[in-house]
Amino acid sequence: MPLWAYGYVDPPPADSDYSKKCTVQRPVDCARGGTPPDDGRKRTLPGGTGEWTVTEIANDYGPVDWYPGDHPKMPDIVAHGDKARGIRACALCHFPNGTGKPENAPVSGTSVQYFMNQMADFKNGLRHTSDKNKANAWEMPLMAAALTPEEAKQAAEYFAAVKYYPKNKVVEADVIPKFAPNANNLFLPAAGSNKVPLGNRLVEMPDDPDDAQNIRNPHSPFTAYVPPGTLKKGEMLATTGGDGKTIRCDVCHGPGLRGLDPVPAIAGRQASYLARQLYDMQIGTRRGLWSPLMKDVVAKLTEDDMMALAAYVTSLSPQ
Repeated sequence: MPLWAYGYVDPPPADSDYSKKCTVQRPVDCARGGTPPDDGRKRTLPGGTGEWTVTEIANDYGPVDWYPGDHPKMPDIVAHGDKARGIRACALCHFPNGTGKPENAPVSGTSVQYFMNQMADFKNGLRHTSDKNKANAWEMPLMAAALTPEEAKQAAEYFAAVKYYPKNKVVEADVIPKFAPNANNLFLPAAGSNKVPLGNRLVEMPDDPDDAQNIRNPHSPFTAYVPPGTLKKGEMLATTGGDGKTIRCDVCHGPGLRGLDPVPAIAGRQASYLARQLYDMQIGTRRGLWSPLMKDVVAKLTEDDMMALAAYVTSLSPQ
């Protein structure tokens, strides 16, 4: 497993297995839990609505919507979830604008059919993660099972109507800011100006950790650092197939990799997320309705190939 794609510097503890822990009926009981420390200060954002504490911002059943002008009115299941059934608001992890962060998934700009297919795959046990310690990926199947068909459709139609907001960039480098994973396996830059060697990995993290993690700004930019030469290799694989190593991405994902319904748009999405999907499909933990289309794409890929492809696709404009 490419540790960097799942937010690890070192392998997770052997006993951290949410595939066994997450056997309850209430999805929220699968969550790792906990919010960043709250000092009681009211936080604001330029052009944002109101002022809020960290606890209020990260309310499981009513997370703050900083920029309501970014999107249509949210359905209640997206904005608030259902506390009685333990269904946390979609907007908590994926944000009201659906962009999410590297440790979860971008969902805005996806078609209704693709969204509904994924919910069915989660519900039917056809979409899991290769990382048994990844709590949110084990919460999602219970979430999909707990939602009514109408609630799932409301969420699908809502996120399909929200334009994907570009906030990710890729930088090739030999050394990068010192970093560490948080409790949810999101890499965060450390305070100060210390640097560390990047090595042969992709490290994706927010430019401003307070803005991204505590204030939960849905516009907060992220940078994916990769070794020099990665983007050129990724472009070669994505646009030519690499002399039989894989298949050109635009064959299914369309011009600019902006999607051909029901195949999703992938341009500009988080590199860590994209790499996880390639690996999960390769080893078979993601094997849903449309996954057979990816079988020959991923079969021969190495982890370095996945890094290169993910970085290149993230570097593309989503619009």
